[in-house]
Amino acid sequence: MPTPKHGKPPAPSLWRMVLGWLKEIGIVVGSALILSFLIKTFLFQSFWIPSSSMEPTLDIGDRILVTKLRPGPMDLRRGDVVVFTDPDHWLGSQPVVARENNWLGDVLTFVGLKPDDSGQHLVKRIIGLPGDTVECRSHQGNVIVNGEPIVEPYLDDGVPPCSGPGADSWSVTVPEGHVWLMGDNRPNSADSRYHMDGPGQGFVPIENIVGSAFVTVWPLDHWGGIGNPLAGNEAAEG
Repeated sequence: MPTPKHGKPPAPSLWRMVLGWLKEIGIVVGSALILSFLIKTFLFQSFWIPSSSMEPTLDIGDRILVTKLRPGPMDLRRGDVVVFTDPDHWLGSQPVVARENNWLGDVLTFVGLKPDDSGQHLVKRIIGLPGDTVECRSHQGNVIVNGEPIVEPYLDDGVPPCSGPGADSWSVTVPEGHVWLMGDNRPNSADSRYHMDGPGQGFVPIENIVGSAFVTVWPLDHWGGIGNPLAGNEAAEG
């Protein structure tokens, strides 16, 4: 019998090498997109600040991260800065900076690789939790929660805590499943006070809250944690 010839296996063609390389790249990119989407859906999401209503805490153009663990496994707290979906056409009364969107930007936002610039979210600070009575007795006084004035160091010096749209004296009791939200830029924030005469009476359903903001990530000179000096008070039950 003739002796079989044992030679080197044929070298893969250039086309097969390219296909193999593209397949590996596709797996890596696909895995990254899926991971990013899961993180955005269940853990963290980034947002862009479109208005001045939270100055000096947050400036126009800041990029923030919110944790979706609050509300959820973690309770909301008085003083938390939260991002929420528009509960009752609030955006119609709040001036914002327009952003241009395109299909690529929409895709990147959907998977969580780009901050949400859609203009469908707002950011405010929780002042009243379910069951709280929140009052302003004059434009010069502090906000009063459950009969006690609260100290708000995040406000600019000289800004009356109760100043802003609508009456300077009012009192509300927050219903179950809702919160009372106010911006840090009190004279220029179309927050719960501005909507007391609307269908929702200014109360925001907890189910509308996307998450609690905890850090500013961009621009770099604004990088830092978003504090909550009111933390430690009674937590909200969703």
